Amino acid sequence: MANALEINESNFEELVLKSDKPVLVDFWAAWCGPCRMVGPVVEEIAGEYGDNAVVGKVDVDANQDISIKYGIRSIPALLYFKNGEVVDSVIGAVPKNVLTGKLDEAIGA
Repeated sequence: MANALEINESNFEELVLKSDKPVLVDFWAAWCGPCRMVGPVVEEIAGEYGDNAVVGKVDVDANQDISIKYGIRSIPALLYFKNGEVVDSVIGAVPKNVLTGKLDEAIGA
């Protein structure tokens, strides 16, 4: 079972921008209550999508440059990337089916 990748400023370009698969990135922080609710769901999605998508998490406190670049003002913020571009996003704690539905769209399922 795959786990969500820890994405940071040193690996963001390689894991997200240069990925040949759709990428779901969860912008979160340890002090954020809704983030702690979404976190396990993101981990489940990582396990379920395996080789079909990249699923990762960015700690906004430790990676402020990425957060600023993508205009993250509220967390949790989940951004969907395809071919290095943001194609969709979700702000706040939402049901798993909302997250997987958008990821399926990015995959083209």
